[in-house]
Amino acid sequence: MSVILAFDSGGTNLRAALLDRAGHTVAEFTAPQGSPGGPATTEIDPDHWWDMFRQAADVLASHPAFATVMGIALTGMTRTQVFLDERGRAVRPAITFRDGRAIEEAAQLLALAPEAWPERAQINAFHPAARLAWLAAYEPASMARLHSVVDPKDYLNARLTGRVASDTISGARLRAVLQGPKAIRAALRLPRTACELPFLPPTERLGMVLPGLPGGLSRLEGCPVFTMTHDSWAAVAGLGALQPGLAYNISGTTEVMGLIGTEPAEALGLPLVEWGPDLYQIGGPSQSGADSVAWLLALLAEGMDAAAPAKLEALLAAPRDAAAALFLPFLQGERVPFWDPHLRGTWLGLHRRHGAGDLAWSVLEGVAFLNRTVLQRAEKAQGAPAREIRFGGGGASSVTWCQIKADVTGRPIAVGEAAQPGLLGCAVVAWAGLGAFAGLADAQQAIVRIARRYVPDPARHAAYMPLFETWTRAVAALQPFAAEVAALHAPSSTAGAYEA
Repeated sequence: MSVILAFDSGGTNLRAALLDRAGHTVAEFTAPQGSPGGPATTEIDPDHWWDMFRQAADVLASHPAFATVMGIALTGMTRTQVFLDERGRAVRPAITFRDGRAIEEAAQLLALAPEAWPERAQINAFHPAARLAWLAAYEPASMARLHSVVDPKDYLNARLTGRVASDTISGARLRAVLQGPKAIRAALRLPRTACELPFLPPTERLGMVLPGLPGGLSRLEGCPVFTMTHDSWAAVAGLGALQPGLAYNISGTTEVMGLIGTEPAEALGLPLVEWGPDLYQIGGPSQSGADSVAWLLALLAEGMDAAAPAKLEALLAAPRDAAAALFLPFLQGERVPFWDPHLRGTWLGLHRRHGAGDLAWSVLEGVAFLNRTVLQRAEKAQGAPAREIRFGGGGASSVTWCQIKADVTGRPIAVGEAAQPGLLGCAVVAWAGLGAFAGLADAQQAIVRIARRYVPDPARHAAYMPLFETWTRAVAALQPFAAEVAALHAPSSTAGAYEA
């Protein structure tokens, strides 16, 4: 038996697995992100990911199949920049996808950007250009040492192979800037070396594992390492959704929603990236998702642990009040499709009769309304509805949430059999790259299996329409006040201040 070693450095957990040619998991490793500051931190030392990858390799090396590893494919979080010096070492902690510090820098870049520049619509506080501008303004010493900017999986790949490179998909936003207007490049003051970073197809072999690596990695010397790309693309491949006309929804700490087409298209707030030959995705990552559920369970003193799915279903099983409550899930600002780090969450329509179950329903529906917003814009841009939404990630384990998404969007939901579609996507790429299949399409067809399908209920879909329309108007009404609300501070505690 031969296997692929796959690794996914996610926003909450880090996972690794050995997967055979049929896509079956032979052995696996899971650990919490565990970095200083917890999983919600906005900065992470890239060496933490390397240490966790080494730990995963050491654990998996105890399995007999480890001796048959034929290839390595690593994926991980996107919208996260790792800043490297000329030796390939980090000059400072990585800035993660949760960080919105570069608001002013984004505004300054927008003032310099020509109206006709296609990338102009993508510039925001989460854009790599804005973060590089922030680095130049506030950490000139780090900028002076900067040699290249990569994603987390690129850093791990560089430690494995000695080659620093990124991929065409993860690096799409950065590439657009490096090839963009002189005024933008001049404002960033990037070194020439950063502009020379190779951007490779995710299916390309990056290099071979170096000799002399520690622990279990020493047994992988000479093994091919594939360039790969970010976790959203990997999960879509692992759901078999890299096909025109299919939508995808990856539900993890945050949600990723998009639609695959054969032609470039434009929609307000939705990034467009070429994901392969004649394959374009329109959509992208939000800041909202299972993290909203974790927050709710903590708020209700239920806690977020291994029993969380059962706790959530218990809340949803309670009788529901007829009065609707709408939840705007912007607990950490928002990326797609609003790109506003100032947005904040809120409930509308709360009634004295509402209980914990009503709040749970509204949280799941609020995220589903966000999904529908993205899908609706993408479908309008593509000019055709999605045939099906491939749904994966932790949220897909909830039968109730699956049906909510089908009813809210009005599209069939198909849940993949793989519990970790990102890891399966790594296997799809590696096996295709090794020649086990003719290409990605054949690899998806052979490896990906659908476990369950959910059909929209016409009556429930109709009932959700006025709720969604009101939710949409509520978001629009909140946006003008978002920055003002985000800047407000609560008074300090009054405990002990009373005088008789």
